[in-house]
Amino acid sequence: MKTQKRSTFFTRPINLYYMLVGSTLALSIFGLIMVFSASSIYSLENKGATWAILFRQLTFLVLAIPMAWALSRFSLTRWKFFARFGVIASVGLLAVVQVPGVGKSVNGNNNWISLGFVDVQPSEIAKFLMILWAGSILAKRERAGDIQANVLKLIAPAFLLCILLVLLGKDLGTASVFAFVLAGMLWVSGVHLKLFAAISAAGFLGIAALIISAPYRVARFSVFLNPFAEDQYKSVGWQPAHSLLGLASGGLFGVGLGASRQKWGNLPEAHTDFIFAVIGEELGLIGTLAVLALLAALIFSIFKIALRCKDPMSRYVGSGIGCWIAVQTILNIGSATSVLPVVGVTLPFVSYGGSALISLYLGLSYVIGSALRDPEVTNELQKALERRRLRTS
Repeated sequence: MKTQKRSTFFTRPINLYYMLVGSTLALSIFGLIMVFSASSIYSLENKGATWAILFRQLTFLVLAIPMAWALSRFSLTRWKFFARFGVIASVGLLAVVQVPGVGKSVNGNNNWISLGFVDVQPSEIAKFLMILWAGSILAKRERAGDIQANVLKLIAPAFLLCILLVLLGKDLGTASVFAFVLAGMLWVSGVHLKLFAAISAAGFLGIAALIISAPYRVARFSVFLNPFAEDQYKSVGWQPAHSLLGLASGGLFGVGLGASRQKWGNLPEAHTDFIFAVIGEELGLIGTLAVLALLAALIFSIFKIALRCKDPMSRYVGSGIGCWIAVQTILNIGSATSVLPVVGVTLPFVSYGGSALISLYLGLSYVIGSALRDPEVTNELQKALERRRLRTS
């Protein structure tokens, strides 16, 4: 006798779809508000208007939403076609940044290209392209029934090449995201536990070697547990120290939206890497918990939708996108709370950054498309549309 699985709010496919779309839009709108608040002083001093950076972020969001809507209607056949060129496009984007006269250095990281009116970060787009490509490769392996195929040889070399190109630009934070995404996709693919442990150990040893090889990285790593140390506070401890001061001064309800004191020159990158500290200062513990809840709902819905997919590529790509957003969230908030060294990555959908926002919406468009290919979701959406028509008629 078969036992039926109990249906709950978190298992109904339509609720997962609404959770995905709702948390994404809520984070994006909240991000606009906080980018404006965190960047207003910097924007006035450097751009001549308090709303200049907000306008840029709003422009990218206005472009990203219809783009994601259109791409979410793509068939799997189209996605598979684009996946073929994922590695070539990623390597090309990352390599062109290293061409003298093309790449631009921002805060010591040479991973940008200036288009005159805006700077773009190709590594952000490469994150999605590599996940798309790796998902298609792993799906081919599964459909062929080649379970014994060496998964590590299938996708790791291409990821390592991308990581090397990113490291040439001295961006350890982005390289770490690539590495953790690779680890996540290897785990999802069912790689043997011993092999996964060995790969993880090798990865952490590699990160340790990269930290030791650069004095400024050693300083960042040594100071994150005590950024207020007398000999480090005014140098590498400045950012994490003032991030903690902002979070601590916010209390339960915060000092009020727009009233942050740390953004007045004390906290560099207040609207990008350390926007979580401004949220904590202005909106308090309640504000930070709200952001964490929205991010948790987003990541949870991505993984649940991916697990429901019958097509292996959708499962792998969706899981990779979930790993990407989860890892970047952990690295950003870990840096802001001084649990991790400062690695210089943005908070998904909340921090300022046009390239990051576009690439995240590219990833979400794939996951939304996966949800819309679920018959239960499409049936529920059609019923909701019919009910709306009946009310208006």
